[in-house]
Amino acid sequence: MIVVARLVAVAMLAVPLPALAADDFPTRPVTMVVPFAAGGTSDVIARVVSEQMGQVLGQRIVNENVPGAGGSTALARVARAPADGYMIAIGNVGTNAAAYAIYPEIKYTNDDFVPIGLAAKTVPVIAIRKDFPATDLKSFIAHAKANPGKVNLGHAGIGSSNYLICKTFMAAAGIDVTLVSYRGAAPALNDLMGGQVDGVCDAAASVSGAIQNGLVRGLVVSAPHRMRTIPDVPTAAEAGLPEWQQQGWNALFAPKGTPPAAIAKLNAALRKAVASDALQKRMDDLGSIPATEEEMDPGAAGRLVVSEIEKYRKVLGPAQ
Repeated sequence: MIVVARLVAVAMLAVPLPALAADDFPTRPVTMVVPFAAGGTSDVIARVVSEQMGQVLGQRIVNENVPGAGGSTALARVARAPADGYMIAIGNVGTNAAAYAIYPEIKYTNDDFVPIGLAAKTVPVIAIRKDFPATDLKSFIAHAKANPGKVNLGHAGIGSSNYLICKTFMAAAGIDVTLVSYRGAAPALNDLMGGQVDGVCDAAASVSGAIQNGLVRGLVVSAPHRMRTIPDVPTAAEAGLPEWQQQGWNALFAPKGTPPAAIAKLNAALRKAVASDALQKRMDDLGSIPATEEEMDPGAAGRLVVSEIEKYRKVLGPAQ
């Protein structure tokens, strides 16, 4: 018996401890860092995804909002976190692609992360205060051109996906407006509802409710067809600006070096979460698009990020 016990002990020691921990993963709650204030698109999607993933994993996924610097504060924190799968991030085109062309002193690189998979795609919307003098996109553009720099649009912070919505919209429309930076989409939308800004660049997931309730006016969506949640808001092509083609996305990331077994379990949970009836319905209600099976593949998500980094380096130029 003693010999058997010793053999078992030797065999246990021969197995790397990280592998044992990863095979057992997760044995405690996982933290999902959200790079913006509560109430914005990334936050709303994160809460829906984490709730469903937690049910699959049998452990809670706790959301932690860490706003600042267009989301890069949060991503820098996750990049430095222990690579054990217990701290992950929900990132987007701003935090994980455009940020490298915007922030010269950014504290992380794409190599600091391993993708878990794409979770959802988002639909950009331009919304304006309900008493704005323009009534449609054509008159809005005319008003902005007649008053250069006087119209202002709020967004979730320089480098955020909402900031990119503003920049691409301005370029397509050929207008000069003042961009107002907030620490998240929700504070910007609150100021729009209060009349402190003229409009916001946002995603359907966070602004649809305000449009539905008549608190703000939807001006245009960048989508191939109108959104079920805001059917009265025309597409860019319908409104006369087909050049404005933009789509956002949200993906999950873990620190580089996270055990493959942990990534595999998180990815499997993400796939089941996205496929669930509850998440599909919630995404539809929000006006977001659940990721496809192919898009949820970590490799596919990684390739998307690399292509988006190159795209926004060309659009925005070197780090400003």
